[in-house]
Amino acid sequence: MNRLFIFGLGYTASRIAEALRQQGWSVNATGSAGDLDFEDWDAVKAALDGATHILSSVPPADGGDPVLERFGNAFPDAWLGYLSSTGVYGDTEGAWIDEGAPTGAGRRAARAECDALWMDKGARVFRLPGIYGPTRSALDRVRGGKAKRIDLPGQVFSRVHVDDIVSGVLAGLDAPLGAYNLSDDLPCSQNEVIEEACRLLGNKPPPMQSLAEADLSPMAQGFYSENRRVANGKAKRVLGWAPAYPTYREGLQSLL
Repeated sequence: MNRLFIFGLGYTASRIAEALRQQGWSVNATGSAGDLDFEDWDAVKAALDGATHILSSVPPADGGDPVLERFGNAFPDAWLGYLSSTGVYGDTEGAWIDEGAPTGAGRRAARAECDALWMDKGARVFRLPGIYGPTRSALDRVRGGKAKRIDLPGQVFSRVHVDDIVSGVLAGLDAPLGAYNLSDDLPCSQNEVIEEACRLLGNKPPPMQSLAEADLSPMAQGFYSENRRVANGKAKRVLGWAPAYPTYREGLQSLL
């Protein structure tokens, strides 16, 4: 039996776990939704010993990777995967980037270092842009009165539906080592996505605001400090993957 061990059973990893369970896999995991405590060395080590595949979705902490620091030397000879971020590429002023682009120059320096450590460990590293899906989309922000439109001409982001991450990771189970960008086909401004969500819901779009007027959290401000278009051609060529939701339009429509 294929046995997957997940470090950090969060929003995305939970959907990966469910997809593999439906295929007959056994899954153990740490995290709030998992069955094991990250601090319980003996229990985690026992589950790792029986794992055929290991996936981490745990972000950096205190400048390092908590999983590699605590358990990196205890991994069996297994498939390794890591859910990283396209934030490792930093700001490209809206230019297209692929997996050959340099990493580590942006605000996600710690993430870039962890990304590199997992690559050195022999992992398939899945670099993810903004993630949306059920309960976490522009539709939910519009419904909750939290949607904002920011007046930043030329600002673009890439994004991906959570189910397209799932299909990409599953396609990567038999893939060569390396990094793979899992993003949709249409980078665009966040304003376009909010406007489409409003159209679908029959709501009037929120007023346009400056970055200062929007009073965003520090995390959201950092999000708007970078501007890039993420290319997904390698994942399509090497993994045979294609997003079921190639743009935000199909993605939002599926979530209505």
